[in-house]
Amino acid sequence: MVSVRYPGANQLVAARDSNFVLGSVGSGDVALMINGTPVTVAPNGAFLGWLPLPPSGQPRYELVAVRGADTVRRTVPIRYPARRALPATGGLLVDSGSVSPGRGWWATPEEMLRVSVRAPRNATVLLQGSDLVRRPLRAVVAVAGVENGAEGGGSAAAPAVADSLRDASVVFATEVSASVLADSARPPRLIVSRTKDGGARSGTDSLVLAVPLVRALPTATRVLGVLRSSNRIAGDTDQSVSARTIVNGTYKWQLLHNTVLEITGRQSGFTRVRLDGQLDVWVSSSEITVLPEGTALPRRVTGGLRVTPQPDYADLTIATGDRPAFHVESEGRTLVLTLYGVQANPEISPLLGGAAGGDSLVRRVVWEQVTSDRVRIALHLTQPAYGWLPLWDDTRRAFVLRVRRVPKIDATQPLRGLTIAVDPGHPPAGATGPTGLYEGDAVFPVGQKLAALLRARGANVVMTRTSLAPVGLTERGVQARRENAHAFMSIHLNALPDGVNPFAANGTSTLFYHNASEPFAREVQLALQARFGLRDLGVHYQNLAIARPTWFPSALAEGLFLMLPEQEAAMRDEAFQLKYAEALAEGLERYFAWLRRETGQ
Repeated sequence: MVSVRYPGANQLVAARDSNFVLGSVGSGDVALMINGTPVTVAPNGAFLGWLPLPPSGQPRYELVAVRGADTVRRTVPIRYPARRALPATGGLLVDSGSVSPGRGWWATPEEMLRVSVRAPRNATVLLQGSDLVRRPLRAVVAVAGVENGAEGGGSAAAPAVADSLRDASVVFATEVSASVLADSARPPRLIVSRTKDGGARSGTDSLVLAVPLVRALPTATRVLGVLRSSNRIAGDTDQSVSARTIVNGTYKWQLLHNTVLEITGRQSGFTRVRLDGQLDVWVSSSEITVLPEGTALPRRVTGGLRVTPQPDYADLTIATGDRPAFHVESEGRTLVLTLYGVQANPEISPLLGGAAGGDSLVRRVVWEQVTSDRVRIALHLTQPAYGWLPLWDDTRRAFVLRVRRVPKIDATQPLRGLTIAVDPGHPPAGATGPTGLYEGDAVFPVGQKLAALLRARGANVVMTRTSLAPVGLTERGVQARRENAHAFMSIHLNALPDGVNPFAANGTSTLFYHNASEPFAREVQLALQARFGLRDLGVHYQNLAIARPTWFPSALAEGLFLMLPEQEAAMRDEAFQLKYAEALAEGLERYFAWLRRETGQ
């Protein structure tokens, strides 16, 4: 039996030169060849091969498994990203699907937009806008690796293709104001032309392509929208909208549900919103509702800044009148709160620390009006920033930043009395090993063993997943916060994308999202390294939905690479599962022992 776990039959492969093939042949006494190259088979029959991509004319892997006199063959066809070749000769061809801007774009009238199209490099491309002026587009980007209608991946084994069929395309582009693309009475169009046969005979070929109209936003009034989180879990605390620096980019801001902001653009399923006079960001168009024309933008002016101590936290309350856009960053013993679209006017504020009768956590609060509509508030703490929670108090019309105190930590048993959220990663999604071990199944027993170890050390445990059934990413963090967890430990196994050599890039890593979680992630990584002894891939910031909650430090451990046969085999072994759990328990203990020292308990 020859089982191929990756790639699947007719799977789209995005690599350019080489890629991995993984699966199982049932037992370790089998000799395996893939496309004529010998591939090592592990004792349990698992295999992982790193091979040149098949030629574009024959995109398939041929597997031949031999055991004694028996031979089994398997063919796995694959696909490459389709891109029609645009040759330099013959009839003029243009990639009409590459025209940008796309449909449904919004922009301010004077905003400069990029207009582009993929066409043969020896073509001439002109843009005729609503002013009827014909503007030339210039070639800016060569499109490599496209041959005979498919991307061949650059393999040396790719067959030669006649020059007349070779792709000769580049991207032509220019920039014009949105108003040039916004008149439905004189819609914009691209005129592409070329001498027939690329210059071999007189005359020209030409094509005309429509450019989708752009909606020019009004200049006399604002277009406003209200953020509506797609998360249906009730309560402002657990409902937020992720904002990004670019369309479909990594998220940076978590904005409160029901925040009202000005809309300044829209494209590709995302809407641009203005946080203040100097910063626009992008949110999913599905998470913002356009408000009726004439709606006024809320005026946000602060009153005093008040710190209210509570046994487990301290509240910084700022009356702003309406929900502001904001961002919180931590660095050591400082929390910095930035409020956008806000003017500060704190006439009198209690800003003194514990020695003067104030709060023992918040030593000092310093505010600064950075620009005319941006306020920066620094909270200088008496201990490392540990956890916080942004809230909206509808009764007082005030923004509240709840700052969490480091819990009391036992000197001999650092985890005693603490609540730890244990998160066996996946499903949904997740990696699969050569013999079919699924990541969500592989880490589940590790989570159970970790829970037992933590309870033995006196901790309370919150399991985000108590069965092999899927649990949403948001629900995991919400459950941990509602149980008042003191740390969140997510357990994972790693894999690689197409085109990355797994034999050169495997190892152990630990990930975090908020700066305050970095010391926790570092202690976990040190413990994993000591137990596993694998290549140290380090501690990294990563845009992780599971680590976005701010009420507790979070770390995500990528202990092994499930795609490697020997590491997949290790994850089937209960003794190794226990070793993984022991490393995580040690990392948690080391982190809270560090916190105890840092706070002088």
